[in-house]
Amino acid sequence: MSIYKIPIVTAFAFFPLLAFIFTLPFLIYQYRKYGSIPFLRSVIFYSFVLYLLCTYFLIILPLPSVEEVKRLTSPTMQLVPFDFVRDLLTISFNWKDITSYLSIIQNPPFYIVIFNILLTIPFGLYLRYYFECKWYKILVYGFLLSLFFELTQLTGLYGIYPRPYRLFDVDDLILNTAGAMIGCMLSPLLLKVLPTRKELDKKSFIKGKQVTLFRRILSFCIDLFFWIIIAATISIISWVHTIYKYSLLISLLICFLIIPALTNGKTLGKMILKLKISSKKENKWAKIKVLSRYILSYILFYYQFVITGLIETIPKSNQLPSIILSGSIILLRIYLCLNIFSIVYCIFTGNKLFLYEKITNTENISTIEVRESTETGEENDKES
Repeated sequence: MSIYKIPIVTAFAFFPLLAFIFTLPFLIYQYRKYGSIPFLRSVIFYSFVLYLLCTYFLIILPLPSVEEVKRLTSPTMQLVPFDFVRDLLTISFNWKDITSYLSIIQNPPFYIVIFNILLTIPFGLYLRYYFECKWYKILVYGFLLSLFFELTQLTGLYGIYPRPYRLFDVDDLILNTAGAMIGCMLSPLLLKVLPTRKELDKKSFIKGKQVTLFRRILSFCIDLFFWIIIAATISIISWVHTIYKYSLLISLLICFLIIPALTNGKTLGKMILKLKISSKKENKWAKIKVLSRYILSYILFYYQFVITGLIETIPKSNQLPSIILSGSIILLRIYLCLNIFSIVYCIFTGNKLFLYEKITNTENISTIEVRESTETGEENDKES
């Protein structure tokens, strides 16, 4: 059993790295579709990723040395369907002898067949329960997954080895596909202990109506990414002109003033995560309030650096403008410190509005559109 232990331990070792790679796309997809990420949905998704990783390592590990593979003379393919039946019939068995049962379990032809079936049972379970695939799709996907495994072995791990170090076996295609179908048939058992996919979606949509702090932080990080990309693009395009010195300011105005003005309060990050800034009181000043929120939260943060640059250009003989500008920098920094304090306060108290939002009377709202089936389900719940 140690040959199975090594791949599983390796999969668990690689899982954090793979989970890290998948996390950002997973978060963006979930927030765009549902507006929230319930814990159970995350557990199902990451356990599916871990399962696929384990199965992949089980079919390629342990890795032999290249020299060892060069010396191999064993067959590379077995193309006779149901050849495993002939192997099973060669096992001596006595129904009356209890020790015969143990000998069957320990016999390679038997436990290899069972292993190939068990390998893809979870795959069928996931496809049927979470992805809600029909049985014929699971049949096709199960076969394709098994074919991918067998081709991985047949190609010598995609050409890394000079020849296959494991056998391409048509029986494995049959047994793996059968395992996926068994998983499909066992999926109703999961519904006895887990909520249905529709129930998961319903909870996700209901939770997605609320704008969480983490969703806002992720939106802000996406905005920063685009801000840097746009600033770098402006710098590269205009590097021969003096305009490149103001690339950060220009990109800041584009990301947090021009785009929100054109999209009714949405930055690029908010558009991706289905958020928008809205005034609590919709009137003729609502749009101005939304834009002033961005000025108070982003533009003023950068403006202190502009003022610092202006101070350096003022002649030393004329001190009054320098004193006025220095005083404005002090006021700006006090304001920024108060904002930071309000953000920290909101994080620890659960308050949803930061200082600049209270000043402008604006808030983040979710633009997720709840599906009709979910809304109907909520109405039925209220009636009952």
